[in-house]
Amino acid sequence: MRNPISVYFSLALAMAIVGSSVVVGKLMVKTIPVFLSSGIRFFIAAAVLMILLFWIEKGIPALSKKDVFVLLLQSFTGVFLFSICMLYGVKLTTGMESGIITSTTPMAVGILAFFLLKEKIEKRMAAGIVLAVIGVMAINLFGAGGEAGSPYALMGNLLIAAAVIGEAMFTLMAKLLSPHISALAISAFVSLFGFLFFLPFAVIEAVSFDFSGPGLLDWSYVLYYALIVTVLAFYLWYNGVTKVPASVSGIFTSVLPVSAVVLSGVILKEQFSLVHLTGIVFVIAGIFITVLKKEQKKDSGKLAS
Repeated sequence: MRNPISVYFSLALAMAIVGSSVVVGKLMVKTIPVFLSSGIRFFIAAAVLMILLFWIEKGIPALSKKDVFVLLLQSFTGVFLFSICMLYGVKLTTGMESGIITSTTPMAVGILAFFLLKEKIEKRMAAGIVLAVIGVMAINLFGAGGEAGSPYALMGNLLIAAAVIGEAMFTLMAKLLSPHISALAISAFVSLFGFLFFLPFAVIEAVSFDFSGPGLLDWSYVLYYALIVTVLAFYLWYNGVTKVPASVSGIFTSVLPVSAVVLSGVILKEQFSLVHLTGIVFVIAGIFITVLKKEQKKDSGKLAS
């Protein structure tokens, strides 16, 4: 790998952007309904990704009926259900807690792979899962501050956890797709299908919505979600993961909760407590233990040249 610094920067920036999406999502749904904002977001993202797909790959890859079915399921779990749970969740809980819980996705993938795909959970994975669960439990049992002490904060955290499960299902189902389908094509199709899933509900909300209400800044949140989170973060992440082993790229997922916590404190003025510190330490420790595979088990552990 000629320039590892640029690759590491791409991975870190991608996860920082994903962490920022928690904060931006919380601001966005204050003035624009969940289904309407999501419908507009995925329309923009799908249009841009489809243009990139035709530009870079010169067309749409051949898809079997199985591929289409899997892409639809991916879109339903990892886009439609994920967005609903995430955006309704951040309305009820804090951006800090949302970001920390969201970062447990690697462990959720491991648990679901064990139950659904009968994949073995290694000792490292098991230890990482235990640490992540302790971190999330600490937040839910002793934190869960929500909006000004909202009694619905725990429900918000549970919705975020449900979003994590949806994202984990999305990741697992990618294994069922034909190997010739690129990451760009997957992202383009799931964004397109996601838009179609949201469309009828977005239309219903649009009929009664006062479009003159939100200001330019409010609409910029939707644009940020579409172009920066869905398109740019995708590009940065896959630009990085193709050049480093999974054990290295996985470590960078720990940037997500840090980004969410810092931005929640700076932008949303949320208070960072000892409970949050405890939770984030356990979750990040879980991420490191989970993704740090033994190098001798992976030939791919060598950096791509």
